[in-house]
Amino acid sequence: MVLKSPTVRHRRLGRELRKLREEAGLLPEAAAKQLGWSRQKVNRLENARTMPSATDVADICDLYGTDSATKAGLIQLCKDARQRGWWTAYSDVLAGSYVVLEAEATAIRTWEPLLIPGLLQSEGYARTIIQGGRPELEKAELERRVTARMTRKITLLSANAPTFHALIDEGAVRRHASPADLMATQLDEILQVMDRPNVTIQVMPSAAGLHLGLQGSFSVLSFDPEDPSVGYTGSPGGDLYLEAATPVNRLMLTFERLTAMALSPEQSADLIAAVRSDYD
Repeated sequence: MVLKSPTVRHRRLGRELRKLREEAGLLPEAAAKQLGWSRQKVNRLENARTMPSATDVADICDLYGTDSATKAGLIQLCKDARQRGWWTAYSDVLAGSYVVLEAEATAIRTWEPLLIPGLLQSEGYARTIIQGGRPELEKAELERRVTARMTRKITLLSANAPTFHALIDEGAVRRHASPADLMATQLDEILQVMDRPNVTIQVMPSAAGLHLGLQGSFSVLSFDPEDPSVGYTGSPGGDLYLEAATPVNRLMLTFERLTAMALSPEQSADLIAAVRSDYD
């Protein structure tokens, strides 16, 4: 299932509206008729394909006989779902829903067999990666994309930072870059962030050989208990978001298996430090 909802709170609001309708014993057609809406509008609101107004939510609550506290809570949730996040300032260079989900996640698990994960990238590393993939970019747009990627890192530094567990292949750690100090700086930043209590970083050793993770990178983002986790995989051909329980659970199981194969966080820090010393 491809995710099209812009925010977690928006999806939560849709689920709550559907739950209230069902508890009221109304089919979508009946609810739409009494509200003076089309059935399509009711479906779009409940599936988080359209953002309701506060008035829409109030009208729904009145029809379903919702108590005043629940009504007030849903109206506030509607307002919160409309809030502009930092990413809206970069809508010209950021596509898709990933940064929105990332900013709202309580736990982020990511596996990267080729590159340093985006949340751990240094400015120089990010600039080189972005420019390599988009050599046609003008300098101003390139720098704007780099700034957007660096701004993403506030996710790990905020007061409500999520837990972040990254598995990185040894090849990505040892990959050479030009100039030589680019990779040294990148490794320094990884070693520094490893000390944060919410961050766990493990390296998959080359000695692990062939394994399922080599099929590609992926992330699983988890939220409050009432919100289902979302899986994500990206490629030059586009991004794929997974909401259905079966594929998300499959990604979680794969992550657990890869975690068991990887070096411990302490061993990983030693390996990264050893690779970093080669640049001295």
